[in-house]
Amino acid sequence: MNNQSIFEAYPRNDASLLIPLLQNIQTEFGYLPEDQLEKVAEHIGIPLSRVYGVATFYNQFRLKPLGKYVIRVCRGTACHVKGSLDILRILESELGIKAGDTTKDLMFSIETVACIGACSIAPVIVINDEYFGGLTPKSIQKLIKKFKDKG
Repeated sequence: MNNQSIFEAYPRNDASLLIPLLQNIQTEFGYLPEDQLEKVAEHIGIPLSRVYGVATFYNQFRLKPLGKYVIRVCRGTACHVKGSLDILRILESELGIKAGDTTKDLMFSIETVACIGACSIAPVIVINDEYFGGLTPKSIQKLIKKFKDKG
């Protein structure tokens, strides 16, 4: 579906369509670009501030693109006890970003999650859909180097 057909699928001036329209745009682009939010406001006839209010209220929506490699750091109890905070800090240091951010080259994003459900291999991270457990400060540095080298 292209950008124009997204809007064609929704009647004009119907504010009740805000969330489904935002979901559709995010599916298409991977995030909600600013120019698309402006088009949404105009299309459904509401202020841009209301569009932003909804887009920032729900954590399903992203206003920035994700990196090629999305790193999800488990911060659940088992992972916390086994050192996930240290893993997170090393990731932030190695990549030069904080949790919730994406590197300028769009290679890496870091997110924290409450629980990944792999407590037996704590501390654990997921990079895209691949699990890495039993991490140490040294192993996380090697892992990040491996992904940087992959490009």
